[in-house]
Amino acid sequence: MVDLQLAWRGISDPRVLDAFRSVPRESFVPEELAASAYRDASLPIGEEQTISQPYIVALTTEALRLRGGERVLDIGTGSGYAAAVLSRMAKQVFTVECRASLANEARERLSRLGYRNIEVLHGDGTRGWPEHAPYDAIAVAAGAPRVPEALLDQLAPGGRLVIPVGSAETQVLTRVTRVDANDFREEPLADVRFVPLIGEQGWPGPRRANAA
Repeated sequence: MVDLQLAWRGISDPRVLDAFRSVPRESFVPEELAASAYRDASLPIGEEQTISQPYIVALTTEALRLRGGERVLDIGTGSGYAAAVLSRMAKQVFTVECRASLANEARERLSRLGYRNIEVLHGDGTRGWPEHAPYDAIAVAAGAPRVPEALLDQLAPGGRLVIPVGSAETQVLTRVTRVDANDFREEPLADVRFVPLIGEQGWPGPRRANAA
């Protein structure tokens, strides 16, 4: 996977490649999909969510330009795979998942696998995790109609935010760098397709029928 899907396609940061070698992707997918864990494809993990294809996780991770001492916010925990990769490259990872069952499963999985520098929160990822802000880097694993203001507010000066921005169907993976308090620079990275980022500053969730 690392040689043929990541390095061959241009992922060149050796720390990113080493992080992917160290994280067992098969531990982050349903047992019946373990044989497909290293395919260059997204896979379902339940709750109509997916684990992103390895290349896209690597592209996002490399774009954050981590060097080892950073505090990172990861939005859209899913199974915890991206958080695990980020934890191999940063000092501390805080990850937020809007679905309680996935958040609980990821917390248990990461603890069982020995990832001690990751904290998991069940909450609205579009609002970030202000208690631990500011963050040197923020990674978002769901497509948003625009960059949530809460995430911009929680980004440290000089920090990088990587997020898919666009319609509910297709987005552009975008890196936002905070130049100073009120100045942000945006760079398009790649055309992508993610599940929608649901929340107060993202897409609205499914409507629920009123109780009888």
